[in-house]
Amino acid sequence: MTLNPIVSVEWLSQNLDIPNLVILDASPKKNVSNLEPKYIDIQIKDARIFDMETVFFDKENKLPNMMSSPEVFSKECQNLGINSDSIIVVYDNLGIYTSPRARWMFKAMGHQYVTVLDGGLTAWKDAGFACEKKNNKTFEKGTFESHYNSELVSDSKFILNNLQNEDVLILDARSEARFLGTNPEPRLGMAAGHIPNSVSFPYSSVLENGKMKSKSELENLLLNLKCKHKKMVFTCGSGVTACIILLAFELVNDNEKALYDGSWSEWGQVGKFPVEVG
Repeated sequence: MTLNPIVSVEWLSQNLDIPNLVILDASPKKNVSNLEPKYIDIQIKDARIFDMETVFFDKENKLPNMMSSPEVFSKECQNLGINSDSIIVVYDNLGIYTSPRARWMFKAMGHQYVTVLDGGLTAWKDAGFACEKKNNKTFEKGTFESHYNSELVSDSKFILNNLQNEDVLILDARSEARFLGTNPEPRLGMAAGHIPNSVSFPYSSVLENGKMKSKSELENLLLNLKCKHKKMVFTCGSGVTACIILLAFELVNDNEKALYDGSWSEWGQVGKFPVEVG
């Protein structure tokens, strides 16, 4: 089947009987954007908890929110009862916030049948669809196997080697104030500013009331970027909100795209890499 990168709550409500459907709740326990969920302690009926922070992120890495190894990712997906042919719908309780990161993780691990629920838990609950108290169920072991695609991931070496490459466009999803260096970073000990020659593109610019803007609105946002044929690399504070704009651009162009997983948590370490301010 063909699966769009993002689906509506109406689509999900009409497709709950898909035999291999898996609904994942990727709601964060906290966030540096100071967003407050409208609904807490509930989940979409029959959803499974996709705990990025304590299960799926690499706990051995000193950098926050880094992708786990393919072996760990496979094991934890199997523990959730996810199979290699599962059709996955992922959501969070902040509209669209952490769910695009969860989707990207699956894509980077070679799983194509994964989509984000537009508006997340808020849109689902407000539409009157079935929810239940949040719970951690156990599942029959799944058959999921990771097939890591390194082309979807960029590291600091790639960024450093391509700072002057006109065929690479680096987009920063942090707020403009953080990008310019006029606001301090929420993480202690981090430099202020941005990667040289990167472009500010706050994740909030592609959202409206917790949902993704329309395709025509997203296309208008692209007009001034002059990104034709360029490889697009997405960055933010720690690799989460960058996936929101990555998802947005996936809806409107077919450029090669990758996430800088270390993002500012790595690049912004004082004295480690070149930084621009203003």
